Amino acid sequence: MQNKVLIADDDRIERRLITRVLKSRFDFDFLESQNGQQVLETLRANENVKVIIMDLNMPIMDGQKALELLKKDYPNIPVIILTGTQNMNDAVNVMKNGAFDFLSKPLDQDRMLVSVRNALKMSLMSQEIKRLKNTSSAGITFSDLIGHKTGLAKTIKIGEKAASNGLPVLIGGGTGTGKEVYAQAIHGQSRRASKPFIAVNCGAIPEKLVESTLFGHEKGSFTGAINKAPGKFQEANGGTLFLDEVGELPLEAQVKLLRALQQKEVEPVGAARPVKVDVRIISATNRDLMKEVLEGRFREDLYFRLNVLQINLPSLCERPEDIEELAYHFMDLFCELHQTKQKALSSQGIEKLRGYHWPGNVRELENTMNRIMALCDEDVIYPDDIQLSHEPIAIPESDVAAEKILKNMITTTNDDGSLKSLKAIEKEIIGHALEKCDYNITKTARMLGIAKSTLYSKMPDEVLGDEAVADDLPEEHSAIG
Repeated sequence: MQNKVLIADDDRIERRLITRVLKSRFDFDFLESQNGQQVLETLRANENVKVIIMDLNMPIMDGQKALELLKKDYPNIPVIILTGTQNMNDAVNVMKNGAFDFLSKPLDQDRMLVSVRNALKMSLMSQEIKRLKNTSSAGITFSDLIGHKTGLAKTIKIGEKAASNGLPVLIGGGTGTGKEVYAQAIHGQSRRASKPFIAVNCGAIPEKLVESTLFGHEKGSFTGAINKAPGKFQEANGGTLFLDEVGELPLEAQVKLLRALQQKEVEPVGAARPVKVDVRIISATNRDLMKEVLEGRFREDLYFRLNVLQINLPSLCERPEDIEELAYHFMDLFCELHQTKQKALSSQGIEKLRGYHWPGNVRELENTMNRIMALCDEDVIYPDDIQLSHEPIAIPESDVAAEKILKNMITTTNDDGSLKSLKAIEKEIIGHALEKCDYNITKTARMLGIAKSTLYSKMPDEVLGDEAVADDLPEEHSAIG
């Protein structure tokens, strides 16, 4: 049943204005009354009224009297009182009588939105507590995800089917799109929901410890193994193991992971015999795993074992309708963390958030709202309060050098207008490609479509002299390749 907000004022135009403002922000039904007596009658005829916004001066029964009766018969519904006077005694009296807040006319829209949002938060507290309890136990379901009816609706339909069976799922999507939360929802809606959900970031495990982390080890099986450890597979037994950034696993570990999936057993390091496990695998990556397969960095047989059902999560810029709700969710979270007062987003602030491209997706929005809640002292957040990480840098049109760096332009003419030589243009292109690839020879050669030996012969002398190192080192240990 839809939640409702009741607006009581003898001025019809005032009621309609308030309704219009609130409808733009809240997906609620709105009821109207002209006096305190109608307020009580409306409440008796309607369930799920979560907030009452009521004028103090009304005919038949004024706001003061209505408030007394409301606090007696409906103590859990917050009441926001409105008045056209500036008498502070009125404010003191209604707050003493149990009003949630007191607003003076003419109404400041942003101030009213803050008040209504806080009142709704208190009214819906029991639902929020239930959701938080579910989240803390990794028992969230798809209905707990923000955007489950809007920007995530299509992917959630697939996720619900995945939850009903035990197929391995591969979740794709950019960094920060919420792959782990989505995996938790699959687990929370599956028959394994009462069992463990264990998440492991494959890219964060040192290569030498991948095997013992996933499969466990016996005491004394290697230097530093002072105790027996079960490993992530055994910890997740009966439940779900979430392998985040699975594309980061080294090839040797991929072989052992494949065997564990095929045999449904793991071999702890140093153990005399394998251990049977019952685990549902959900994996995630921000890489193109098929491309990794074709380039020999990921095993094809493991890819098809993990990718029985693939679900790609949309980027945040593909679901702008969810940005406001996500922003307020994080504001509530960090309001508690920083022990600050509640704030509201101005309409201009919301437009700024919606107009941004969010390269870091939901995680970047979370960090942005954290920064705002920590630094902004005002009740309302305006565009100037919102500092975005990748806002375009304004440069003077006359600053050709800065513009060239910003746009990564390769020019064919010198400053005097004469044509550059082919060798000079080639040198500029190679220098730009090297910088783009962090001076990694292998990556640079691949980008340019030439052999590494050819690249070496064409590299600028200053790069060869200053930055070149032995190319037979692993890429992560070499400044070039």
